Amino acid sequence: MPSDLQGDDARRNRLAQGLRVDEDGLPRLMGILNATPDSFHADSRVSGTAAVERGLAMFQAGATWVDVGGESTRPGAEPVPLEEEQARVIPVIRELKAHHPEGLVSIDTRHAAVAHAALEAGADMVNDVSGLRDPAMMDVVLEAGAAVCIMHMQGSPRTMQDEVQYTEVVADVHGVLFATANTLVERGHPADLICLDPGIGFGKEQHHNLALLEHGHGLANGGEWAVLWGVSRKSVVGHLTGHASPEDRLAGTLGLAALACLRGVGVLRVHDVGPHRDLLEALRPFDLRA
Repeated sequence: MPSDLQGDDARRNRLAQGLRVDEDGLPRLMGILNATPDSFHADSRVSGTAAVERGLAMFQAGATWVDVGGESTRPGAEPVPLEEEQARVIPVIRELKAHHPEGLVSIDTRHAAVAHAALEAGADMVNDVSGLRDPAMMDVVLEAGAAVCIMHMQGSPRTMQDEVQYTEVVADVHGVLFATANTLVERGHPADLICLDPGIGFGKEQHHNLALLEHGHGLANGGEWAVLWGVSRKSVVGHLTGHASPEDRLAGTLGLAALACLRGVGVLRVHDVGPHRDLLEALRPFDLRA
């Protein structure tokens, strides 16, 4: 398990900085590494040595983070046995850290046992699409002192789009995320190692997604929390652009990435690191906070 981050100021600061905008107010990039055979974006599916090579290429292209996942969480996805999920991700994480120790690696899982093994293998953050719903996951994060992304999701990936219900989606989603983050802090976790993700597409219809993106500033709660958006090539982009295939949604994804820059989002989770880096570089000379 990584050393206690509260006693390792340099590493803790590096992780905390990796969750918030850079010196020019632009998001950090998190590359998506799907070590699964059934991710919704076919071009993102990769495994073994090819997964390590792609992850290293993401770092080279400008990613601050590489997010390694071994279970698809697309709508309707079936669960993966824990042993299989671990077999997909642990060797990749070990090799990424061995070849690029300074690169920050996140484990994308909703299972405490997988998160624990990934942190032992060198992962720096737990990215939990279920929002630490499992109490054991919160214990894993607290024990490791790891960075954590808390995402909002109604139901499970298999059922989350079946009965989508909110009283007021922005208040409901933000309230759940704030409550979980505050519980972590009350139990002793550093607030600057927490980021919040509204869970675009996870138990939301299109108007819910658009409302959460429009009110992105509110999730930061005045700078209290770092914010992560995962909109890359998702159906929210397809509805806006009319493209049914994820392979045709890069331009629309970049449009929402530009919006993220205006909303103060700290991390963008993306399939295409290079094009997003180019977008950020094109915006860098301008004051987006004016």
